[in-house]
Amino acid sequence: MESHRESFNVRRMLDGELYIFDEHNEALQRKAQDLVREFNACADPGRSDEILTELLGSRGESCTMMPTIGFDYGWNTFAGENFYANMGLIVLDVVPVTIGDNCFFGPRVTLATASHPIAPGPRAEGLEFGKSITIGNNVWLGAHVVVNPGVTIGDNAVIGSSSVVTKDIPAGVVAAGNPCRVIRRIEPAEVKAWEEKVEDYRKARG
Repeated sequence: MESHRESFNVRRMLDGELYIFDEHNEALQRKAQDLVREFNACADPGRSDEILTELLGSRGESCTMMPTIGFDYGWNTFAGENFYANMGLIVLDVVPVTIGDNCFFGPRVTLATASHPIAPGPRAEGLEFGKSITIGNNVWLGAHVVVNPGVTIGDNAVIGSSSVVTKDIPAGVVAAGNPCRVIRRIEPAEVKAWEEKVEDYRKARG
């Protein structure tokens, strides 16, 4: 597999340059698809965890993904500690996708680094390219969120359901819409109120 990664088109893909999907890309993608199919059909939690370790570029000790999942390559995705993705996660990771610690994804989230030329001629030739996606720590993506190529989402951000994130989102905000826009900042008093609710819960639980 390392020889495939050194091929002309795969190297250009990883560098974010124009490339054409060829037999080397296909061989790398086939390995990922085999692991994805096994994961989606697996009923053994221990084996599912092993598959994620084999599939991903890196992952935190706690990494939960509910089937079904879909990845282009898998080894271009780097998930932090305490990551949870509900069912239907799709990651088009032709270039790196970096996910921070304590990130929660709702159902059917899509992270798409892959893109194509706006010009119809080059697009018809099969040329494509990718732009990396970076998601900070403590980010919550609601159900059906789509994150487009090249986007960075800052720490502690919350993205509302069905949003299409086309531009960077700063840290510590609630953002939503298509295209996704900042709605408001998350205020310290709001954070404190939720922390107090958690403390009440713990006391009630004993």
